[in-house]
Amino acid sequence: MAETALLNLYPSTFILPRGNWPTVLECLCAKFPTIARERWCDRFARGLVLDADKLPLDATHIYREGLRVHYFREVPDEKPIPFIESVLHVDDHLIVVDKPHFLPVMPAGEYVEQTLLRRLQRRFKNPELTPLHRIDRHTAGLVLFSVQRARRSAYQTLFREHKMFKRYEAIAPALPHQQFPLLRASCIIAGEPFFCSQEVAGIPNAETRIDVLDRRDDLWRYALYPISGKKHQLRLHMAALGAPICNDPFYPAARAEADDDYAHPLKLLACELRFIDPISGIERHFETQLTLNW
Repeated sequence: MAETALLNLYPSTFILPRGNWPTVLECLCAKFPTIARERWCDRFARGLVLDADKLPLDATHIYREGLRVHYFREVPDEKPIPFIESVLHVDDHLIVVDKPHFLPVMPAGEYVEQTLLRRLQRRFKNPELTPLHRIDRHTAGLVLFSVQRARRSAYQTLFREHKMFKRYEAIAPALPHQQFPLLRASCIIAGEPFFCSQEVAGIPNAETRIDVLDRRDDLWRYALYPISGKKHQLRLHMAALGAPICNDPFYPAARAEADDDYAHPLKLLACELRFIDPISGIERHFETQLTLNW
């Protein structure tokens, strides 16, 4: 029997491109050169490469352009993340979770099982669970998950059409020469290294409203209201103002992402989500139970 019940509930999908490979195995080896052939053979042998009907494929299965293949990602010796998420709300359509610092939302790179998605899929035995939005691995706080695939798009529309009210808090250096509240608007694009973003001259595509909640000497507690949702927008906007969020490993200068310091998490918290539920028409309001320590 395939090991899918023991491993990931949510496989990755790859549609075979045009080519002249004799088998599915040869195509996968060519398209994923960082994965050793021996590992692909092992996955086939354990029933971890499936066809469109989720039936195990043999390593000798004939290649066919357009064939939909499901496979299960594995990271050898994946490092456990010693922080636990808290489920705040569950109903037929939504699950709301407080994500701890350092835990990724989605599988990527060196993280597969140690992600919020995988943990919740196992906990609720639901492979259809999908995050409706994402927050950075270093950021803690609220994440909304869709329970049913059929209802997912209705909730995703709230984010696309800016109908989701979002509030964050951050602790960062004081900005005594700025007038608050202020609006930071800039053009954000992919930066270097690849996991960072950068501001450039151009038509603004990212906006954040910023206010001050508390002042303590050289550090202030800020309220951040993202109007758009660009990668690392809040972190980049605060750094650009001259007040990089405390313990930020990327801004203003990036260091290797592997250098996690669990004792000094990023002082950024997704605090509040508020919206009109597109299914029930009722106003929904969720607040984190986490706090940022000075």
